[in-house]
Amino acid sequence: MNKDKMVAENLGLVHSCANRFRNRGVEYEDLFQAGCLGLVKAIDGFDESRGFVFSTYAVPTILGEIKRIFRDGGAIKVSRGLKEKSRLMWAEKERLENIMGREPTVAELAEFAEMPVCEVSELLLATQPVLSLTPEDDSDNPQLDIPVEGEQHKIDERICLNDCLRDLSEGDRKIIDLRYYKALTQSAVAKELGMTQVQVSRREKKILSEIRQKMSV
Repeated sequence: MNKDKMVAENLGLVHSCANRFRNRGVEYEDLFQAGCLGLVKAIDGFDESRGFVFSTYAVPTILGEIKRIFRDGGAIKVSRGLKEKSRLMWAEKERLENIMGREPTVAELAEFAEMPVCEVSELLLATQPVLSLTPEDDSDNPQLDIPVEGEQHKIDERICLNDCLRDLSEGDRKIIDLRYYKALTQSAVAKELGMTQVQVSRREKKILSEIRQKMSV
């Protein structure tokens, strides 16, 4: 069972559950955020061998987290520390996307950040509703309030990345090129360069760590 894929494929289920509680005194973003937490819990507890359809198992868990808001007398709270960790994780995602030239999977981001997949998923979800991707249908002036980095920021990131890549040795540049620009597996890279998969894995982690450190300065 691919947890990252299940999270992405079932966000619509969270929206469906959250929509049941619109206009009951709680912001939709808070309903959706609670539903996302329920989705992660449902994925963690789902046992495919029991023969249940995932949605049948997940809906009660998602609804339970949403209803908790009303039982607790208000919206769920996200700590300042968690918000900051989430912000940093989204920044890491953007950096990896610049390196790979495409949007990374949660698993790839977890490897890049040297963190568990589950923790990365939760950090990405923690502040996602703040993007307000779903406008209120009953609003006279629906608005998509999406914070977007300016083009200059993206240009600066790309220049910084190119500088980092130029500073790499020829061998290290080859590893990055094969892994992230040609999308080869570590085993394929190892065969191409006459290395073992373990050697490629260790070297790749060190290269990414150095790039991440330089781009954070």
